[in-house]
Amino acid sequence: MRLLSALALLPSVLALPSRSLDFTSYSIAQLVDPSLTGYLGVFFLGDKPSVYFYLSNGNNANSMVALNKGQPVINPTKGTIGVRDPSIIAGSGAEAGKKWYIIGTDLNIGKTTWDAAQRKGSRSIFVWESTDLVTWTNERLVTVEDATAGMVWAPSAIWDDSKGQYFVHWASKFYPTSDPNHTGSPSSIRIRHAYTSDFKTFSAPQDYINKSPTNIIDLEFLPLGNNAYARFMKDESAKTVFTEISTNGLSGTWTRPAGSSAVIASGVEGPAVYWDNEVAGKAHLLLDFYGSDGYRPYEAIDVNSGKWSASERGEWPKNLRHGSVLPVTGAQVDGLKRKWGT
Repeated sequence: MRLLSALALLPSVLALPSRSLDFTSYSIAQLVDPSLTGYLGVFFLGDKPSVYFYLSNGNNANSMVALNKGQPVINPTKGTIGVRDPSIIAGSGAEAGKKWYIIGTDLNIGKTTWDAAQRKGSRSIFVWESTDLVTWTNERLVTVEDATAGMVWAPSAIWDDSKGQYFVHWASKFYPTSDPNHTGSPSSIRIRHAYTSDFKTFSAPQDYINKSPTNIIDLEFLPLGNNAYARFMKDESAKTVFTEISTNGLSGTWTRPAGSSAVIASGVEGPAVYWDNEVAGKAHLLLDFYGSDGYRPYEAIDVNSGKWSASERGEWPKNLRHGSVLPVTGAQVDGLKRKWGT
């Protein structure tokens, strides 16, 4: 999610510590699943605030085609009647293999301005759910912040084994209670988080990343196994996406991989990261070049090194904007094609 306000702040990512990380006990190879035969991508296109589905050509992570003849699969009917930054979340725990969620930003920029969207934007998260990845129902808006927040942007989620719940996160700015109309200067952008079991009821939100002077937005995680994670986020001040790694959980100590600048690319936002279905240890990362042609694919054969390289674009479509990708099985691919075609 892009902020257009001018920020003259220096990125604190340059001050982040780096260290060598020992991953000898992490079984990344176990993440390869032969039942996974494709990738489902959910995006919004340009400034079209609906959810569009794309399906990979076979198991090629760098080749996708539009489903539903390029028309939206989900058109929001609530809030601003616009959704951006759709994130697809596979059910986990008791919901594993039984439930999927799509959550997103309640924002139709065609009906407002970027300044107004930051001051008096929606404080809710869009939610849809499915039991088969094909039919999406139970559209709802769930308010997660109080009236001091100016907006809730780029929500996403990951299952937290240590809590047995979904760890949901988003970006917000805040205004003092003495400024109920949000006319003054807000706080820096914070990454906030809460827990939920059903995407209906959320715990009280708390700060997750509140670094000063850096403004952080557009956060995504990649689980590495054994309570280790890589995370990817946008430094809104520097307009870069960078990476950090924790070996002790989502709320653990995050550091840059040794020998890595942490910065993957500049002039980008909306990182979307996922494992390769066929090659153990290989991962894919989409970065949204919002000023040009949308997402471009990157890849890494050693996520722990923090080193990513641009992939051959092949048949990668243009104009795909901030979204997410889910590896899917052959049966799920067949169901999506039957329902939505290409």
